[in-house]
Amino acid sequence: MTARGGRGGRSKGLKAAGLALVGALLLGAAAAGWAYWHLNGNIRSVDINGALGDDRPARPVTAPSPSASPVPTGTLNVLVLGSDSRGGEENQELGGGDSEGARSDTAMVVHLDAGRTTATVVSIPRDTLVTRPSCPLPSGGEAREASGAMFNTAYALGGPVCAVKTVESMTGVRMDHYIEIDFSGFAKLVDALGGVTVTTDVDIDDDKSHLHLDAGTHHLDGTEALGLARTRYGLDGGSDLARIELQQKLVKALLEQISATDLLTDPARLYQVTDAVTGGLTTDTGLDSLGELMSLGRSLGGLTADDVRTVTMPVVPAPWDANRVVAEQPDAADLWESLRR
Repeated sequence: MTARGGRGGRSKGLKAAGLALVGALLLGAAAAGWAYWHLNGNIRSVDINGALGDDRPARPVTAPSPSASPVPTGTLNVLVLGSDSRGGEENQELGGGDSEGARSDTAMVVHLDAGRTTATVVSIPRDTLVTRPSCPLPSGGEAREASGAMFNTAYALGGPVCAVKTVESMTGVRMDHYIEIDFSGFAKLVDALGGVTVTTDVDIDDDKSHLHLDAGTHHLDGTEALGLARTRYGLDGGSDLARIELQQKLVKALLEQISATDLLTDPARLYQVTDAVTGGLTTDTGLDSLGELMSLGRSLGGLTADDVRTVTMPVVPAPWDANRVVAEQPDAADLWESLRR
């Protein structure tokens, strides 16, 4: 009797343990499902292809990915904007604007070569004077073409669609995707990664971006890194080109920090980083799901900071306005031509 009772006790104990394990697995699956739903729902998107139609530069003809490759390997061009376009208390505290009068603070064309083992990041100065093409407006109708317009007015006028159309018009390069991150999203991303280490060559004293740094190496939190990306008037001459140099250093530093952070062994950190990225993100409809973003990320698995070349579109002061710049030719045309191959 005692032996049978022991077996019964063990049996009940095993059943209880099994039920607890099943319950834990179900709870974990539910949590994972909620997390995916939450992260997927964070992403906002704009149907740029639908808005622009076929009046665009042709896509480059590239060899298809090997059949054995689980991820895309073809060339890719992505317009990446940093903006203050979203309202909300967090963005306003960080210096962002509301939905009215939104601006693009940073513009970069990211070109991934075939195989996606090297990349070129081209910064476009926001003070560049361009011919802004006619653009469909978010409220309906269409804005007329304007010559001698500042580059960043395209986003202010017509949002992501006009920004993409203006970049394609001035470069002749088809933008395969669009990614925009707002102020708070960028700051949260840096914080989720544990900060970022950047070396500055000059002192920075900028009340507008709330950044005060001596020349040297600094480990910055999210708010400080955002200040570094935005600072301009704290630099010698208040030059947008000097600001771009700091932004390019910051891009390299972020890539190095991501490489040094083993996210796959730290699910909590991985979720925090992914939540930060998706929470501040607007994409085209081709990247508006967690699965599509993960596919893009996997295709860049072999890319390191050393494989990324950062350049600025060649410019010269505008002859009629010393505070603005224009594309320097033929150097600018040669640069864009290199991205069409």
